[in-house]
Amino acid sequence: MTVATSQKLSLDWTTVIYFSLIHIVALLAFLPGNFSWQAVGVFLLFHWITGGVGITLGFHRLVSHRSFDVPKWVEYILIFCGTLACQGGPLDWIGLHRIHHKHSDTTPDPHDSNKGFWWSHIGWMLFEIPARADIDRYIKDIKDDPFYNFCQNYMIPIQVVVGLLLFAWGGWSFVTWGIFMRLAVVFHCTWFVNSATHKFGYQSHESNDKSRNCWWVALVTYGEGWHNNHHAYQYSARHGLNWWEVDMTWMTIRLLQILGLAKNIKLAPTD
Repeated sequence: MTVATSQKLSLDWTTVIYFSLIHIVALLAFLPGNFSWQAVGVFLLFHWITGGVGITLGFHRLVSHRSFDVPKWVEYILIFCGTLACQGGPLDWIGLHRIHHKHSDTTPDPHDSNKGFWWSHIGWMLFEIPARADIDRYIKDIKDDPFYNFCQNYMIPIQVVVGLLLFAWGGWSFVTWGIFMRLAVVFHCTWFVNSATHKFGYQSHESNDKSRNCWWVALVTYGEGWHNNHHAYQYSARHGLNWWEVDMTWMTIRLLQILGLAKNIKLAPTD
């Protein structure tokens, strides 16, 4: 984050406190009384449900880019899973992501990578950025949907209910690993797509920005790290375009297609 950027914008103290508390409580997961392999298993399960099924498959490829179609009930399940990632409600997340693609690596881009790694990773969320005022213009297809608005408005209470269920199931270790540690890790996995994949890796296509294909980001985000491919063909449901570019989310979409749940799948052209 550049000094000029921070001087022009006001801090969003609600977000600063929110992220700080989640990261501080997540550290409690390493205390002897809070560690168990069962809790780690819950962490991994919810990492996939929220980060893979919810954010990557639901918020991103399905709704942000409409790369494929599913029945509305399936869409709502995916949106609910994405809401559990607590990265902002679906209306905000999808709107800001569409703005990012419209202005990638230019001034209107909420996490313009030209402003530095820290800014594109987390800094942009800690300030009152102008892009938030434009969100409604980018979500006309979903902004009046009652279910989307429910998830938008009740993201935190939903997470509290999940936390209570985990506590009843396995006690505080399940809460610290299944909620706080999982939230913190999924946060950073998702944020690496905004930061690391605009700095590290290789470019296969001309995308008129700094997007890159980064294998290790793809590994922790279920295929989102093939970011240059994605920016070149934003509509494509498949991001890993070469045989070595493993894309677990594309495999999930293919499974949904086999089950008759995914249709009208858009793909990048092949040579």
